[in-house]
Amino acid sequence: MKLYYKSTRNSELRVSSSEAILKGLASDGGLFVPEKLPVLDVPMEELKDMTYQETAYAVMKQFLTDFTEDELKDCIARAYDGKFDTEEIAPLAKVGDTYFLELFHGATIAFKDMALSILPHLMITAARKKQVENEIVILTATSGDTGKAALAGFADVKGTRIIVFYPKNGVSPVQELQMTTQKGSNVNVVAIHGNFDDAQSGVKAIFEDQELAKELEEKGYQFSSANSINIGRLVPQVVYYVYAYAKLLANEEISIGEKINIVVPTGNFGNILAAYYAKQMGVPIGKLICASNENKVLFDFFGTGTYDRNREFVLTSSPSMDILVSSNLERLIYLITGEASDKTKELMDGLKGNGSYSITEEMKAKLQDFEAGFATETDTAECIRRVYERTGYVLDTHTAVAAYVCEQYQRKNGDSGKCVVASTASPYKFAKSVMTAIDSKYEAEDDFALLNKLPSVSGVDLPQAIKDILDAKVLHTLECDKNQMKELVKKLLIY
Repeated sequence: MKLYYKSTRNSELRVSSSEAILKGLASDGGLFVPEKLPVLDVPMEELKDMTYQETAYAVMKQFLTDFTEDELKDCIARAYDGKFDTEEIAPLAKVGDTYFLELFHGATIAFKDMALSILPHLMITAARKKQVENEIVILTATSGDTGKAALAGFADVKGTRIIVFYPKNGVSPVQELQMTTQKGSNVNVVAIHGNFDDAQSGVKAIFEDQELAKELEEKGYQFSSANSINIGRLVPQVVYYVYAYAKLLANEEISIGEKINIVVPTGNFGNILAAYYAKQMGVPIGKLICASNENKVLFDFFGTGTYDRNREFVLTSSPSMDILVSSNLERLIYLITGEASDKTKELMDGLKGNGSYSITEEMKAKLQDFEAGFATETDTAECIRRVYERTGYVLDTHTAVAAYVCEQYQRKNGDSGKCVVASTASPYKFAKSVMTAIDSKYEAEDDFALLNKLPSVSGVDLPQAIKDILDAKVLHTLECDKNQMKELVKKLLIY
């Protein structure tokens, strides 16, 4: 049965999955959501023996119903291949009593590779299906990892251009170098003078500018997004939670139907929303634990029912989570309003106008699947050191936030259920923070000097993604103020 998508702000709008992927964001500023969340039609007894690629097809066919079997399997085969450095694609590492779902084995050593390896193939296939002749311009804001993964995915892909905005001084040195050294005749990278929320708001404003869209249409361009606002980003993320449960079953770590808890370091809410979708599809998941750093806007929301971005923006050692406007939360808000698009729009207008909104007690009661916690900078560093001293396993800063919150949740609730922590980045992306957490003697050294010392500490060789940037030439030096983003896009595409 064909599954259609509607906007969180207009339930009357109805598009196919390929149209939703091509548009990225609905014209009214809403996010595309499936008319109903599908369920898995393959039992866990079968899923436990499947490869990652086979699991991806079993999950994604339920969401992307206007793709043929051959089209979808071709996209999957092209995405999950030799650019991942492990055959499992997303291996599970058991560390003590906790399972770390390692999502950083792709080309850019961060979890964004899991979806951005396949999004370009889904998008080009969708464009071919819809006979799109315009050049597709991928417009993306990044807090560090999405940018490089999107650039790597779309570089030199025929029929596309990509423009990535990132906050100057708001990403790690390795993250910045990964982006600014990106090759490709169709890529642009721009540092904005502002934070990630400024970049994300600027991109959304460009998407919502109908006059600009018309102007670009006349020049043969149309916008789409590689951020997790694009349903083509979100659906592939559901796969690895299904796969993780199936592998725990295959490894006899759990029994059929046994519930597991999922802990996700969260900024933009896409990664944990994918876990929620997996639960709705039928995966036996108990609690979805939302882990925040000192920018704890989500922690406060789950505790109080009020989302308030009017607070200090904190630059932390886990920069991909330095976010105060969690775009994907809108999809969950839409569900807990009872799919009332007018109510969702009202709340989102409140966020845009006043920087805050509050949900009703009835809506709050529908958030029982979720728990929330946060880690300070001290908590994060101490968790990295403690896990390393106990086990020799090295966590990156984002994963450490989640590991700390996991420990706190278990201690507070006495929940003995098995926990899977989404391990979202390689420690090599944040070498300075990781190494100084393990031993303060490294504080005087810079990130790049420490990259060569981390292998002896972690027992893991320097990843190819790091080797590739060490001697690479910086190709992108563009900068702009946050209110100049629209004009810069026009300059890059039209003038």
